This record gives sequence, C-alpha cells and structure tokens, in this order.
Amino acid sequence: MAVYTAVDDLALTAFLHDYDIGDLLSAKGIAEGVENTNYVMMTTEGTYILTLYEQRVDAADLPFFLNLMNHCADKGIATPQPLPRKDGTLLGELCGRHAAIVTYLDGMATRKPKPLHCAELGRGLAAFHDATLDFGLRRPNALGVASWGPLFADSRDQADEVVPGLVALVDDELGVLNASWPTDLPQGVIHADLFPDNVFFIGDALSGLIDFYFACNDTLAYDLAICINAWCFEDDLAFNVTKARAMIQGYNAVRPLSAAERDALPLLCRGAALRFCLTRLHDWLRVPEDALVTPKDPRPYYERLRFHRSVSSATEYGL
Repeated sequence: MAVYTAVDDLALTAFLHDYDIGDLLSAKGIAEGVENTNYVMMTTEGTYILTLYEQRVDAADLPFFLNLMNHCADKGIATPQPLPRKDGTLLGELCGRHAAIVTYLDGMATRKPKPLHCAELGRGLAAFHDATLDFGLRRPNALGVASWGPLFADSRDQADEVVPGLVALVDDELGVLNASWPTDLPQGVIHADLFPDNVFFIGDALSGLIDFYFACNDTLAYDLAICINAWCFEDDLAFNVTKARAMIQGYNAVRPLSAAERDALPLLCRGAALRFCLTRLHDWLRVPEDALVTPKDPRPYYERLRFHRSVSSATEYGL
C-alpha cells in the first residue's frame, strides 16, 4: 500500500480550513503508488486527491511538479490540477509533511493494455511533449544516464544473487551506453514514469495522465522508450510488436519522430530498461523490516534489457 503517513480527521479538517473546497465528508487512503501518501477525499464541494510528500521527494522539486501540472491543464492536457490555498500558495504542511490537494480525474488505469490503449498513450505522450515546450521551469533528470553507474555500484556486490550474470551484463551495458548515449536529440519535459497505472481511460479513450513526480528535462524520445518498455511486453515477458507499432504510430500522428530519433530508439530502449532494472534492484535489496510497500522485482527489466540488446534496427519496434 502507499499510505506511509496516517492522517486523522481532526488534522485533515484543520488543513482544509486553508482551502475553499467545502467541508470534509470522507477520506480514504489509496493503495496504489510507491513514493508518496495519497488519499481520495470527498468534501461538500466535490472529490479531490490529497498527497503528502514523503522523505524521498526533494521539497525543492515540488514547485516544478506542481506548476507543470497547472501548465499542462492550461494547455488542455488532462492532468490533475493543484488547488491554491487561500493565500495563493500550492503547498501546505500536514502531519509533518509537505502536502497539496489536486483535482480528481475520472477514469481507470488498465491492467491489460491493448494496442488501441497503446495508440492512445502514444498520442497523449506526444501532446504532453508539445504542450510543455514553453514550460519555464527546468529540472535535471536525477536518474539519467550519468546516475546509472553510481547507482549500480551500491548494489553490485549482491546483484548476481538476484540475477546470475547481472554484474557482467550491466558492466557491459554501462560501457556501451556511456559511450554512445545520444546528446543531440530534441529535448524537453518528459514524464519519465508513464506506466499503465499512471494513465487513465474512460472506455478505450485516454482520460488523464497522473503522477508527475519523476518529471524532468531530458530527451523526448527517451520518454517514448520508457513507455515501450512499460506497455509493450506481455506477462510472459514476450515483446508485443503490435502494441509498439500502435504506440509509435500514435506518437507520430501528433509529433513525428525525426530520422535521428527513430535510429536512436533501440539504444534509448536499452537505457530505459537498464534504468528501471537498476532502480528496482536498488530497492529490492533494501527492504526495511517495517516496509509498507513491496518493492518491484528487477528481473522483468533484466529480461527487457536482454531483448533490446538483440534489436538491430528500430524497424523491429514496428517502425
């Protein structure tokens, strides 16, 4: 579950006095998520999401995330919109945590994405990239390519216990990616964590994007590579080229990829697979005894990485 900080009714009622959203009717913890504590709240004015930012979130990054959501909403992208407090600020403090309230989005995440969901996601991702080109704030990618070597160093001694042969594979991959990672592709704001549980649908139509707390400035096509990894592999870890083709075609319909971006896609997919393999490995090896969240298994991303290493051309992704 993802309720790290318990909030009682008295504390929440006092917190709501700083907002013009009515009186509290109910509040329930949301099980999904990993980083922060989330509640769905009902007041006399409507339904909202309360987020308490836990210790892994740098408070200095919060203005970037919150203003990005407002910017997207202003541009017509369906995202949660942070609500201002009576003093005009977007952040308050609740139970010793920075906290914000955002609007509630209708829709549901899909647990079994179909090609049409992938096409919708591709169009939505491209629209997000276009809408944020003029966003004025910047945030470097703290989990970009330069971070992967130091991140792996913290887990290296135990990595082969999780996946035999992982150390040799990661060492080789780091050498390739550090030498070949593209630096001249179009840049902008990327979501960086657009997994199926962060995308809402009503029926088969995309209705919203959520959870912007990894968003940063980086290579736009890398965001697409993250989505290919997250959406286009089946439960048995087989790659589904039909889903990948639908996603890329959807993206291209809104923001056509350049020839350089298309050529770089296999390398970007390798990088995305490695990034999530390493962050999951790091968390997998450091589960506190009182953990409320089960860390995600790094092994599926190890298998994704092995697949991408075998890809010789972006045509194998359906291009």
